[in-house]
Amino acid sequence: MLGHVDHGKTSITKCLTGKWTDTDSEELKRGISIRIGYADATFRRCPKCKEVEAYTVAEKCAKCGEATKVLRKVSFLDAPGHETLMTTAIAASSIMDGAVLVIAANEECPQPQSLEHLMVLEVLGVKNIVVVQNKVDLVSKEKAVENYSQIQKFLKGTVAENAPIVPFVANKCANADALMRAIDKAIPTPERNLDAGPKMYVARSFDINKPGTEISKLTGGVIGGSLIEGILKVGEEVELRPGLIISEKGKMEKAKPLKIKVESLFAGGERIEEARPGGLIGIGTLLDPAVTKSDRIVGSLLGRSDELPPLLSEVVLEFKFLNRVGMAGIPIKAKEPLVLSIGTATAIGFVNKIKKNALHLSLKRPICILKGSKVAVSRRVGKRWRLAGYGTVKE
Repeated sequence: MLGHVDHGKTSITKCLTGKWTDTDSEELKRGISIRIGYADATFRRCPKCKEVEAYTVAEKCAKCGEATKVLRKVSFLDAPGHETLMTTAIAASSIMDGAVLVIAANEECPQPQSLEHLMVLEVLGVKNIVVVQNKVDLVSKEKAVENYSQIQKFLKGTVAENAPIVPFVANKCANADALMRAIDKAIPTPERNLDAGPKMYVARSFDINKPGTEISKLTGGVIGGSLIEGILKVGEEVELRPGLIISEKGKMEKAKPLKIKVESLFAGGERIEEARPGGLIGIGTLLDPAVTKSDRIVGSLLGRSDELPPLLSEVVLEFKFLNRVGMAGIPIKAKEPLVLSIGTATAIGFVNKIKKNALHLSLKRPICILKGSKVAVSRRVGKRWRLAGYGTVKE
């Protein structure tokens, strides 16, 4: 779920999944998404009702009472919309198969983060997109039609040019059936490589123990993410790389890879024995919960020790600028710090040298990344970090 701040991403996610994904205390206080939120939904269809009205998440059709049939399970990542939290949104983009771009009908289109998020989709090559025109209840019919035309103009010539546009009222969940149908048709389940060893980018990590829990009743740390290939089974031994990052004042940060045994697996709130690509999973471990609390190991790549890429302290990117107002044509300088969004990791890189369109960077912290991965690059403009371009990992 992508889009400008306060355009209704979290509310729409709740309509489809029944879950409010802003659970962090700061998120609740400020009324915005800060961390990646996630929730699952089971799309169903009534065998008797019309094509659009047949889509539901209920076990019985609200219109005719017929038992509905399961179509597919869909996991939603609710990405922050605020510009200063773009790196988190980019992290969400790196593990998704499609996107729902939310645009509010009561504001001019495009808004700044609508532009940013569409650029992220283009950078990362996400082509399966559904656009939601939310808050149509807050404007007149004429204004809604005008906003619809603005959205079409905004999307023209982009990766989302042919994306369906679904009018929506998140506060009433109005048109949820049409949105589910659009997602089902426009974002198909991709083919997965099940023969490879399991690999997963860690998107969240938790300490699920409540304050005051007795030592004998403590539960090990939990990590969450989405498998990009392979099958992960309970009892399997895998590694998290780079794992725990150790910081020393005035020195480059060091990595401590973590070898773990999969103690338990969860998907959609249910315990499972094996996990496959597609959908979000939680992995129970025996890690000290202090290691996993507050997303400390987000950005790690999980896999079998002998199949993971090596840790990198330097990286070469094949780089391309985005054509952005106020940033185009400003050359990158030697020693300039850049923020790199790689997989679900965020790292700071310092420019060593520039050769044609290749950037040679030294990293403040080691990373583990698959060769050929897309990297979003942000530059500091004034007091803010802004998306400047993208690169592909060469070596």
